[in-house]
Amino acid sequence: MVMLTVTSGKISGSNKLISEKSPYLLQHAHNPVQWYPWGVEAFQKARAEDKPVFLSIGYSTCHWCHVMEKESFEDPEVAKMLNDTFVCIKVDREERPDLDAVYMKVCQAITGTGGWPLHIIMTADKKPFFAATYIPKDSRFGKLGMKQLVPQVRQLWESKRNELIDSAEKITVLLKEREKESRGVEPVEELVESTLDEAYLHLAENFDEDNGGFGYAPKFPSTHNLSFLLRYWKRTRYDRAMQMVEKTLRAMRLGGIYDHLDSGFHRYATDSKWLVPHFEKMLYDQAMLVTAYAEAYQATGREEYKQTAREVIGYVLHNLNDPNGGFYSAEDADSEGKEGKFYLWTEEEIREALSQDEAELVKKVFGIEEEGNFVETTTGKKTGKNILYMRKPLAETASDLHLSPEELQKLVDDSRQKLLAVRQNRVHPSRDDKVLTDWNGLMIAALAKASQVFGEPEFAAAAKKAADFIIGQMCDAEGRLVHRYREGESGIAGFLDDYAFFIWGLIELYEAVFEAKYLRYAIDLADKMLGHFWDEENGGFYQTADYSEKALIRSKEIYDGAYPSGNSVAALDLICLARMTGETRLEEKTAQLMHAFSIEVSRNPSAYTQLMIALDFALGPSSEVVVVGDSQKEDTAKMLQTVRSRFLPRKVVLLRSSVEESPEITDLAKFTKDLHGKGGKATAFVCRNYVCNLPTTDAQVMLELLDGQ
Repeated sequence: MVMLTVTSGKISGSNKLISEKSPYLLQHAHNPVQWYPWGVEAFQKARAEDKPVFLSIGYSTCHWCHVMEKESFEDPEVAKMLNDTFVCIKVDREERPDLDAVYMKVCQAITGTGGWPLHIIMTADKKPFFAATYIPKDSRFGKLGMKQLVPQVRQLWESKRNELIDSAEKITVLLKEREKESRGVEPVEELVESTLDEAYLHLAENFDEDNGGFGYAPKFPSTHNLSFLLRYWKRTRYDRAMQMVEKTLRAMRLGGIYDHLDSGFHRYATDSKWLVPHFEKMLYDQAMLVTAYAEAYQATGREEYKQTAREVIGYVLHNLNDPNGGFYSAEDADSEGKEGKFYLWTEEEIREALSQDEAELVKKVFGIEEEGNFVETTTGKKTGKNILYMRKPLAETASDLHLSPEELQKLVDDSRQKLLAVRQNRVHPSRDDKVLTDWNGLMIAALAKASQVFGEPEFAAAAKKAADFIIGQMCDAEGRLVHRYREGESGIAGFLDDYAFFIWGLIELYEAVFEAKYLRYAIDLADKMLGHFWDEENGGFYQTADYSEKALIRSKEIYDGAYPSGNSVAALDLICLARMTGETRLEEKTAQLMHAFSIEVSRNPSAYTQLMIALDFALGPSSEVVVVGDSQKEDTAKMLQTVRSRFLPRKVVLLRSSVEESPEITDLAKFTKDLHGKGGKATAFVCRNYVCNLPTTDAQVMLELLDGQ
């Protein structure tokens, strides 16, 4: 399969971005705009030439970023205006989430909204006085265009500079005050079990009964909502919580947001029915959806969830796998300059690729219409093109066609392979081939979880390879994580998300393979995270380390958006590590973190569902399981398989070897030192809610002790 990737190489007409590693920056390296990367050189130039700075933030798979590049940044007239007026800086938000977070707050403060592409105009000392998202080339529909905006700013800079600088100072002071207020308010509430109830009720009120998911268009997977609801169902046995999970998982799998030919989920649906996707595919979405479907399979035993998780993993391993071991970031929404062109089909193209009977079958199964089912979001009109989606579950269609589900599945698979072969000859969307530590952490966690749930050692092997790659290639000389790797080079000081997400991956990986080195590394990273990111005054973690570049403000994030916040994941990391090691100081940090954000979270708990997952674990009942046995023996494997077969989210599992004289785990979890098997058999030691039970060699007895969760 041919995949398009961006490669660097000095050619004529390039700007300062040509030496960068980010595929997004390299996409702009041959614009006539004289782009600079964020750094000292650009700001020195702005001071020397007495110019304001034009900051443009986006990412490689952003559709409207592409639109704006072609419309404005590749236009010689617009480029000359920008070059004459500003020093222009490009930032990849995936490389610099710290800068993106700060200047997104600027945009929201000034305009009341945000998104990408994000544009800020600021002074040479990084203080903003203008913000906008997409800016058209020419003014239209009340939206100021580049050709009108730039001359206005130039005129104001020359004639009313003091007013602009005064505005920039006020905006900067406002941001700092807001950040200080959010950190400095003395929490007066604790997060308790009723907080979980409130989060559930908010989600239930916002649930789309007809289509699954929460709210209306656009509709994101928001899988941490589903993971929380699974845990809430486990805690309360409310059928309604499980119904919301299953309705959503099934609707997404049937909808156009899922790639029915090559698997993988698109980033979000532009409609409420999951039919029309925004076509980019992000690594973090695949990771979190694998986790959600795997956990749903654990909880329900439904094979459809297992199949979906396995298919998505197959997509990642085939399309986003770096040969060195890490995982690439994303595939673009656009090909040949058009969003979704790679994925869409006319009815005629379907008929050309298949026999008459196959084409008729595909039309029935995948909702193909002669006039097209794909509606252009900007016009609301059908385009003659079709996105593949399933009108109903395959078993129902099989019944309608008087076929067995197995017979129909075989026919559909044969047709899918033919369509996929045709699609592979199209121009592929570009692939963002940078490796990010945080998103890789999520994928490692997903692979390790799937390995445990499905009994698939090859998934654990892929997770190990990725973890070893990060440990070996994405750390600085002091063992601190870096954020990005590409083309043999790693760089950019690691952010909180890098530490929190990778620790999560390492914890899941340890529980998949029981190699103590992964738990040791997780503990070491947790100590570094606490040492460099923790707010000693108010609690919680900053997004940037104390050794990182100083931005306009040093922010802390707790909101769980498209993917969870670093603070929410860190809360669960620390409590899991505390239970695995017996280090109660780590559990105390989780309590302090929740206390620090308690007022903000209490106002709307459903906006912090990943933190609710940590709270659910902290409130318990929770369990620690130590299996003592020979990892090569069948009785040990059975004991572990038994504990993995049930959805038991509030537990940690350790394996203490019965054949090693001084297993490494006894150094990391000292309480395991004196645990020994009974009668040479695999033995489980179960502690539940701070109370330990007598050891057992019976896997079912162990399960009964755990099922009290």
